[in-house]
Amino acid sequence: MSTVLSSIQSSIQSSTRLLFLATILVGAFWADADSDPLPPSITTAPLSANQVVDNLVRKDVERAQALRHCESTRVYRLSYRGFPGSRDAEMTVEATYDSPSTKSFKIISQSGSKLITDRVFKRLLESEKEAAEPEMRARTLLNRNNYDFALIGFESSGVNSSVQGGEYVLAVYPKVKSKYVYRGKVWVDGTDFAVTRIDAEPAQNPSFWTKKSEIHHEYMKVQDFWLPRRNESISYIRLGGRATLTIEYNNYRVTDSRPSGNDSKASSAEVGVR
Repeated sequence: MSTVLSSIQSSIQSSTRLLFLATILVGAFWADADSDPLPPSITTAPLSANQVVDNLVRKDVERAQALRHCESTRVYRLSYRGFPGSRDAEMTVEATYDSPSTKSFKIISQSGSKLITDRVFKRLLESEKEAAEPEMRARTLLNRNNYDFALIGFESSGVNSSVQGGEYVLAVYPKVKSKYVYRGKVWVDGTDFAVTRIDAEPAQNPSFWTKKSEIHHEYMKVQDFWLPRRNESISYIRLGGRATLTIEYNNYRVTDSRPSGNDSKASSAEVGVR
């Protein structure tokens, strides 16, 4: 079971840390199109790929600079089914972010497998702190330095998108294979130019014992910021097991450093998501 948990931990660590960073800065690169006709969802898109990705970079930099402080409640759940037996665990955490790169966590409650809480959940928290450091962020950010992008679709409306702006769908291709970057698709709001959803997999298998990993993330708008709503990582173990990690984000309290109207002070908002 120790080997299986090590595989689960490695796979989940890499996928979760990378996807959280995508809310801070998103960039893109328009790859050369082939000679095949473009799908109608691309040819009818209001903006070109270059316009979309330029707006992404600009708006996400603005949001990153404006976000002074953020608090939230997270609920981590992991369910493992397979050899040598099934295990479940849950942990509730109070998470705090302070600009520019400080994260802290307070464990409120935990239940289920102590092996999972100690070797997966707690190490995830430590990994997220490390991933927030400038040097690590630079190597994993979803930008032109680390990824190539291609516009593959435009959806006129969606669950997270505004009616007017729709959502652009971009395929992401890491320039260097690593278990800390991923390949897949991202959805970008056509008004705020922020990532609203990601479906991907690690560019490199995080462990020999992990056969395949899937990453599914959703984001929501809190004040002027797009922050995680729900993360799901599914890891398929070579011995026949399957581990599913979910993280639910609730009760955001956000402090914006930008003045609101004539008020030069930072504004705050509390948002609860159930």
